[in-house]
Amino acid sequence: MRRRLLSSLSFAEKEFYLDEFHEKSLLFAVRAADRASAADLRAASEVFETLVHNDTRVLVLFETGGGPGALRRIGGLHRRLARAAKTPQSSPLVFSAEEPGDRICLRIWEVLRDTRVCAGTWPSDARVSLEHSAERIAERLRVYKLVFVDPLGGLSRDGKMLSFLNAPGLQSLLRRRGADSAGFESRRPVLEAIFKALEGGVLSVSLCPLAGVGHELFTYEGCGTVFTRGDYFHVEKLGIDDFHEVERLLQRAERDGYLKPRTPEEMARLLLHGYGVRLGPSTTEPAGFCALFPYPGDRAAEIAGLFTITRYQGEGVGGMLVDAMVSEGKRQGFGYIFACTNQQGAQRLFLRHGFRRVDPGAVPAEKWRGYDPARLEQIRIYRRDLARSKQGRG
Repeated sequence: MRRRLLSSLSFAEKEFYLDEFHEKSLLFAVRAADRASAADLRAASEVFETLVHNDTRVLVLFETGGGPGALRRIGGLHRRLARAAKTPQSSPLVFSAEEPGDRICLRIWEVLRDTRVCAGTWPSDARVSLEHSAERIAERLRVYKLVFVDPLGGLSRDGKMLSFLNAPGLQSLLRRRGADSAGFESRRPVLEAIFKALEGGVLSVSLCPLAGVGHELFTYEGCGTVFTRGDYFHVEKLGIDDFHEVERLLQRAERDGYLKPRTPEEMARLLLHGYGVRLGPSTTEPAGFCALFPYPGDRAAEIAGLFTITRYQGEGVGGMLVDAMVSEGKRQGFGYIFACTNQQGAQRLFLRHGFRRVDPGAVPAEKWRGYDPARLEQIRIYRRDLARSKQGRG
């Protein structure tokens, strides 16, 4: 999808993530601050200020070689943040590898006790790397999210960005040696630090470029790689407190052509029968959605509105939703479930999960009442018969 400036990001997306980050603590480790451009620092500053105004605690650890230009830029960014947060901290804290970890964390809390922003510098020639230092701080303070800002951005494989990687996958990657066409070996220090942070209890870690911090934090696509401790994708029935957020997701999917347009009443029906996939046991980050519409007179149900957030496409989210709907259909005692789609990817997904293509007459006649004949010509219909549930209708 087309990348946009932070100022023009989807309001709904940005507001969703700001709600998630409200009164949480985010730690940003900015590598090679002495080589960061003034424009990149301004873009990052906009993100930091937005978080500060959101009542998010922002901790920024800059790596610097100590050059006067870098220190001036960091000082200028800190002054902007200080004004936004109304902090008494007059200058960034200066940390060193000789300081005990507890002492560093106590100094950080002394600042954050009275304000929402704390900035510090870490020398690039220290015997302890910025990556290790940030991991140690994130683990001891148990921050909500750790962001490693790296000029190389997120991980990629075969020219494609890896949007998501869990700890087992990362561990497998770190065990590899030898051929390194993707350049993973050169990034071993930061990857090891990410793995240790996840093992230490940090919920999620992002790896992205400085100029893309806003897109990484405030959009469903992201622009880097997000790491979590495990797969942690779980499917759950929507509640009314989810409706506003998911309705915005559905409206966006309609605008982008992934879902057909629906009236407000049709949209409400989707929500009432909707299921969402969430990332993580303690985060509300969405990964996908679908609804299961019942046709009681036919002992049938329809999977509708199936879509996956861009960032998690290819991660098995769609298949997880389909499997969950199959299980739910069995639990409720339906004889079969079906789906209608004009998306080739969705068609392949249903075939992989035991559905077969059928004619319109093989699903409830009620489905086609008032249905657009032109759309009926475009869609393909897939059905899966279910074994009768011993539990009967739920």
